[in-house]
Amino acid sequence: MPKKFLLICALLASISAQAQESEVSARSALSTLLTQAIKSEVRTAAEVERDRNRRPLQTLEFFGITPEMKVLELIPGGGWYTKLLAPVLREKGELYVAIGISRVKSNLLEMPGLDKIKVLEPEFEVTDGEDNLRTINKFSLNEKGFDAALTFRNMHNFDAAGRKNINDAVFQGLKKGGIYGIVDHTRRHMEPITRENRRRVDPVTIIKELLDAGFVFEGYSDMHYKPDDELRYEVGRKSVTGNTDRLTFLFKKP
Repeated sequence: MPKKFLLICALLASISAQAQESEVSARSALSTLLTQAIKSEVRTAAEVERDRNRRPLQTLEFFGITPEMKVLELIPGGGWYTKLLAPVLREKGELYVAIGISRVKSNLLEMPGLDKIKVLEPEFEVTDGEDNLRTINKFSLNEKGFDAALTFRNMHNFDAAGRKNINDAVFQGLKKGGIYGIVDHTRRHMEPITRENRRRVDPVTIIKELLDAGFVFEGYSDMHYKPDDELRYEVGRKSVTGNTDRLTFLFKKP
């Protein structure tokens, strides 16, 4: 066997080993920092109680988040994930938040470990849309080069036109190879929207919309699969809340 061929094989094996070591190291760094963030005193007892079903470490590992990334969190709401992402990204990475940021701005930015959160305030208008949902007009994030964009249990709030405009803005903001992670409550495929299921989304529809926006479907996780959620009831009902079946999808900008 020619020596040149053997050298190439050895080089490829070395590169593969280094890549695996780098991935293990990144996962270890995420685990260490996120474990510290989970134990932070800035989190309320109610937020801690939700760790069991939201599984933040497994979720962020699946999305491939590492402490060096430039990350965008869309529609952070009260900041449940913001309080975890900000400490992880504080030293080596960057965390940006956009859309629905009023509570983050008023309540979180002065908290220990959350002082480096960057707030984006693109110009947009949220109005009534189809199927008694909200819509959002076409907009730009006015920031680019994100390694990752994440949104948790938010896409169900918007109609198809609104989701398209959000997805288009994310696509433009991500760098090539950037990832887009989505978690949301599951609705049966092709089931008409009702008062009971309007805060759920059709997984097939979400995949199609992201493919249409130019993303590649990288995969899914069943970590939030709940076999006892019959997909029949409003997600806020006492019999369902905290135990909803949720899609967990990973997309990539090619």
